[in-house]
Amino acid sequence: MGARMLALFATLLVSMSVAGETYPSKPIKLVVGYPPGGSGDFTTRVIADEMSKDFGVAVVAENRPGAAGNIASDFVAKSAPDGYTVLNAGNHAINKALYQKLAFDPEQDLVPVSRIATGPTVICVNNSVPVKNLQELIAYARANPGKLFNASAGYGSAPHIASALFEAAAGVKFTSVQFKGGGPAAQSLIAGDTQVMFATTPTVMGFIRAGRIRALAITLPQASPAVPGIPGAEEAGLPGYEATVWFGLYVPAGTPPAIVKRLHESVVKALAKPEVRAKIAQQGMDATPSASPEAFKAEIRSEAPLLERVIHESGAKIE
Repeated sequence: MGARMLALFATLLVSMSVAGETYPSKPIKLVVGYPPGGSGDFTTRVIADEMSKDFGVAVVAENRPGAAGNIASDFVAKSAPDGYTVLNAGNHAINKALYQKLAFDPEQDLVPVSRIATGPTVICVNNSVPVKNLQELIAYARANPGKLFNASAGYGSAPHIASALFEAAAGVKFTSVQFKGGGPAAQSLIAGDTQVMFATTPTVMGFIRAGRIRALAITLPQASPAVPGIPGAEEAGLPGYEATVWFGLYVPAGTPPAIVKRLHESVVKALAKPEVRAKIAQQGMDATPSASPEAFKAEIRSEAPLLERVIHESGAKIE
């Protein structure tokens, strides 16, 4: 027993030494479960670029969209736990509530590293919709139940959660059309195929500034400096309503703690740079690194019950 424990301890020391001294020694793949054009893609590319500078190796963003992010999450969960395949995603409690069965167990198969950025969603309408503010949208939707088509980034996405909470708080009902990400949903809104959209800020800020769609409010009680010129929902006439979106990094279970720590340090270093924070702010989000991987894990667990309740009450379910 003594010899076996000694050998195990020696192996552990070697693995930690390798992780601490030679990681990374080859390109890192940073996977996101959404297509280009949305907040998931934006945060992935920002942090990939910064981590590449820090590590001295290529950090390559890879889009694997589909199934509310499950395709990407499953891919990373089943990858080698060596720190070379990393996931950028939100809270997997949503996925567990949406799907009767997942091909992976988020709590057992993935290890949280750090949150990257947090922001509100923006309540937007097509320019042809005859409303100029949030109260007018609510009144119009109540007078025309189910007649406004809501462009959603997909079941389980932050915009889906935000719209479900809004319908409950405002007492309205939209007809939701699910797209494979925020980018395609925004194009549908611009084209007029849909009339309303709850969008992550990186997805639509450019279109709003260009006057191609109209923003009515953000899904925070008050206005945010990161999204200037757009009122908060409470300011706009809907108290008690709030919905945010965040993205953070995960690695496969079994990844050496030294590598998890090194990844966390890289995220914190990147998000401390004023130019990176400014870049994120330009897209209407705030850089929000977690204090530690353990703190990030606790944050995920604390908000899981609310997310699960929202999904169940919205009636959304994917077989």
